[in-house]
Amino acid sequence: MAEAQVPHEGTEGAQSRRQQKEGALYAGRVKVHPMAIGGVFRKLKWTALIVLLGIYYAVPWIRWDRGPNAPDQAVLIDMPARRAYFFWIEIWPQEVYYLAGLLILGAIGLFLVTSLLGRVWCGFACPQTVWTDLYMLVERWIEGDRNARIKLDKQPLNGAKLAKRGAKHGVWLLIALATGGAWIMYFQNAPTVVADFFTGQASFSVYFFVGLFTATTYLLAGMAREQVCVYMCPWPRFQAAMFDEDTMIVTYEGWRGEPRGKPRKGKTHVSPVELPAQTPAQRSQPGLAAIDWERANELYGQDKVDGLGDCIACNKCVAVCPTGIDIRDGVQLECIGCGLCIDACNSVMAKLGRPQQLITYDTLANQDRRARGERTGIRLLRGRTVLYGALMAVVAGIMLFTLVTRSSHDISVLHDRNPLYVTLSDGSIRNGYTIKILNKAREPRSYELSLQGLAQGATLSVIGEDDPMAKRASLTAEPDSVATYKVYVAVPGQAVDAQIQEFAFLLQNAEGDTVRHETVFRGPKQ
Repeated sequence: MAEAQVPHEGTEGAQSRRQQKEGALYAGRVKVHPMAIGGVFRKLKWTALIVLLGIYYAVPWIRWDRGPNAPDQAVLIDMPARRAYFFWIEIWPQEVYYLAGLLILGAIGLFLVTSLLGRVWCGFACPQTVWTDLYMLVERWIEGDRNARIKLDKQPLNGAKLAKRGAKHGVWLLIALATGGAWIMYFQNAPTVVADFFTGQASFSVYFFVGLFTATTYLLAGMAREQVCVYMCPWPRFQAAMFDEDTMIVTYEGWRGEPRGKPRKGKTHVSPVELPAQTPAQRSQPGLAAIDWERANELYGQDKVDGLGDCIACNKCVAVCPTGIDIRDGVQLECIGCGLCIDACNSVMAKLGRPQQLITYDTLANQDRRARGERTGIRLLRGRTVLYGALMAVVAGIMLFTLVTRSSHDISVLHDRNPLYVTLSDGSIRNGYTIKILNKAREPRSYELSLQGLAQGATLSVIGEDDPMAKRASLTAEPDSVATYKVYVAVPGQAVDAQIQEFAFLLQNAEGDTVRHETVFRGPKQ
């Protein structure tokens, strides 16, 4: 049997890591030149890119009728009006907890997906990945594939090189400009801001933020690329905490790939998956290849079998990797789980007539089982996945309940601080309050304000109302607005038996829906 070869470390991104292993205190960046490859995972990435970019650029142009004097953009974060619109949902500033809930759902969902499927977010849906894929596509169209780009980098600056580089960076800047422009459209009416932008009538903030997002997209997707994933993004540092032996990841079947070597003339290659299994005692040891080479020589002819695994050390898996790593070295922080190395390896195995999925999307537990010749399977229900799923269900349920049951009006109350109370000529104690009524409806509303929890003789008066002292007050609020009123509450002096007394304002609309706001009534020290 041929001697096992030392696993080969990647040719580009891994070069700097080799320098560090050799004792260098600093290793500069080695530019990665990913090679184009076709296959299942490449098609999935193109599909994700088209769908996600289509959503990003198209959503601001979707219209949604909310009635008169209301924006008709389906998704809009209106900063001046302090509103967020998501189709039929309108979020007010005091409802920012919905945003917090969405962020919590997103985080838990990411934990769940990572524990089940590995880094699919990083490989297919992360904005950095999506725009970098688009930028690399433009680069290949203009400068050529991997070898052509490497050759172009080494050439001295001349007219042809300058023309290609200028065209590439020009297209990159146009994509970045479209990216920044589309982002601004989520905060202002899309048709209006586009017209104002190109006619020079937009505000300074519009031009500033378009320029900011243009610059960041150009730098991150065009220049930084894999450095964002490896050094800037915090997710790779703790995503391994969501992994276990049953998490689906991109992995190399070392048990059938080793030892590596080029095809040998005069020798017969037999894939390890086709060779006899080891003895039961050997098969029970995790990680051992299910191979009996001596028995293989008996079956296929003495010294006729090359004794090599399926990996021919072509390094095509490294050449296509967008971060320049060698997946054969095992699970690594730099791997974004895009699966392009699987497509590359499958294309080589198909040409050689060898079994595919040498690099595969599988669990570590299945790798051990397959190496021992045992039955494989995917275990979805595990402690962490059940926990993440339950947390998502709870958070989503709470958000849905509060959204369905939320009132179309609300009230806020601010007690006067100076003075805290006033003693009237008849001995009554009066407190002042500023009341704000939030009308979320698209039509004017009438409300009735009353007191709860004070002595029977308590009265309220609203500045500007006809009845200065009453048990209840009729108030109004304009559509989709906040109405502010100055309200005084008076309690007979003999009924004030505590320095601080709790009570509540009740606000009821014409339909009978009531909201309650608790506050305090202050009096002299007893």
